[in-house]
Amino acid sequence: MSKTGQDGHGSRRHSSAEAWLDARLERVAEGDHDAFADVYDALARAVKGLICRVLMDEAQAEEVTQDVMVEIWRTADRYRPELGTARGWVLTLAHRRAVDRVRYVQASTARERRSALLAEDRPFDEVAEAVERHEDHHRVRRCLAALERHQRVPLVLAYYQGMTYLEVAACLATPAGTVKSRMRAGLRLLRGCLEARR
Repeated sequence: MSKTGQDGHGSRRHSSAEAWLDARLERVAEGDHDAFADVYDALARAVKGLICRVLMDEAQAEEVTQDVMVEIWRTADRYRPELGTARGWVLTLAHRRAVDRVRYVQASTARERRSALLAEDRPFDEVAEAVERHEDHHRVRRCLAALERHQRVPLVLAYYQGMTYLEVAACLATPAGTVKSRMRAGLRLLRGCLEARR
């Protein structure tokens, strides 16, 4: 058989496998447990591989994979074969779930860091202590206290916690340009306050 014939045969075989999978997913929509087991066996590995590449964490990938497979069982009636293959539909669903998990984890981390920062005054005290050998302790404390919180907090993080302005932006879940502007404004006000109190 020629190479062309082999390619054509391979293409027909691939199409046949996809058609079989499409049909099984349609049966899942009707509540067919055996069809779901077939879909699971055919796609679970590919689903987990895709999710793992997005999350870079095998334990989380395993958890999200199970969520995706449950969602397939629950929402298989939304699959439309005229719009694409069952494999494509499932992998799109998996990718969406993986991206959602990444966003959730990032948002949770930012919220926790923000809460920890704003819930206590300890960093404020560390600022005053760090500059005490250069400036009068009470003068610095009063000048820092005079700044708006949105100006003071970035300065604390950048200059006394050793963060770059990009890290500060990530920590506060605030655009980098906004953080940069607030830091510049805060520095101008702080400098003016210290000079006025000399």
